[in-house]
Amino acid sequence: MKNVLIVGAGKIGSMIAEMLAGSGDYAVTVLDRSSAQLERLETARSVRKVVGDIQDGETLTRELVGQFAVLSAAPFHATRLIATAAKAAGAHYLDLTEDVASTRTVKQLAAGARTAFIPQCGLAPGFITIVASDLMARFDELHDVRLRVGALPQYPSNALNYNLTWSTDGVINEYCEPCEAIVDGQRRETPPLEEREEFALDGVLYEAFNTSGGLGTLCDTLAGRVRNLNYRTIRYPGHCTIMKALLNDLRLRDRREVLKDILENAVPATLQDVVIVFVTVTGLKGGQLVQETYANKIYAAALGGRVRSAIQITTAAGICAVLDLLAEGRLPHAGLVRQEDIGLDAFLANRFGRSYASAGGAPVQGGRLARALAA
Repeated sequence: MKNVLIVGAGKIGSMIAEMLAGSGDYAVTVLDRSSAQLERLETARSVRKVVGDIQDGETLTRELVGQFAVLSAAPFHATRLIATAAKAAGAHYLDLTEDVASTRTVKQLAAGARTAFIPQCGLAPGFITIVASDLMARFDELHDVRLRVGALPQYPSNALNYNLTWSTDGVINEYCEPCEAIVDGQRRETPPLEEREEFALDGVLYEAFNTSGGLGTLCDTLAGRVRNLNYRTIRYPGHCTIMKALLNDLRLRDRREVLKDILENAVPATLQDVVIVFVTVTGLKGGQLVQETYANKIYAAALGGRVRSAIQITTAAGICAVLDLLAEGRLPHAGLVRQEDIGLDAFLANRFGRSYASAGGAPVQGGRLARALAA
């Protein structure tokens, strides 16, 4: 049995604890600065709970002793502290962050490390990166790679067409920070909430627009190899326009705590959500122009005796599957491990990764590849 430390006792941390402790192969400790949050930990599994503030370096250092790995389910701004402590303690490090600056810090810490540093193990970046890498490997020459992901309410009922299903800090951050992309072969920063597009899936109309962080390390990996690479977040139509008004016209991008307070007190959370994963790759294969698409929908489901949201399931399944692959010796045990280094087949065959095919509802194409030839 391997000892693991989870930092953060929120909804995602709870789901990770449920999955890992329930497997019988991990002894789980959950660390959070809030005793009330730990008491509300949404798992009936046997886990050790520790009240402590990671700003107190001694607490984090002490709890890392003897740990196989630390999994960060904390806000993105805690990344540097946790990753630095993991390196000092000789523990493997995994996180869920989509924040670009935080990931740069992790990459720097991974240089020369004797343990693995695996950032961005969630949904996007994370699973969507693994899918895109699998699709791209089938091409002789890449032209366009488009990644689209959304965590949406199944039953939208407000003007935003949105309910809180994820970290409010994380949503605001991805709506405000610059986005990475490759455009006509050149790496660029593009503005968030721009380049809006519409598409339909299963007869439902969606919009998608630029948000920060979803590409993970793909811009580095694909530099000089692809004509266009971009990531956009999926929402129901109308959401982008309202968010642009709040962030730009009312200048709430400069008052993020105010915006967070507004959203958390006016927009209800929901467990009745759906996660949409949509990846399209176009390029040459055997001299022919070909397009291949992966599309999947994952719904909320009952796990561990309670209903879990689709974003909880998919995010926790991502980091738990990667941890499992690491523990099995199927991933490098030192230095930076990118999501694109992880095989899709191995991920989906994993006991946690299978959640992407069996979390409930009816996945588009059963979670498999939909292939289409383009003349």
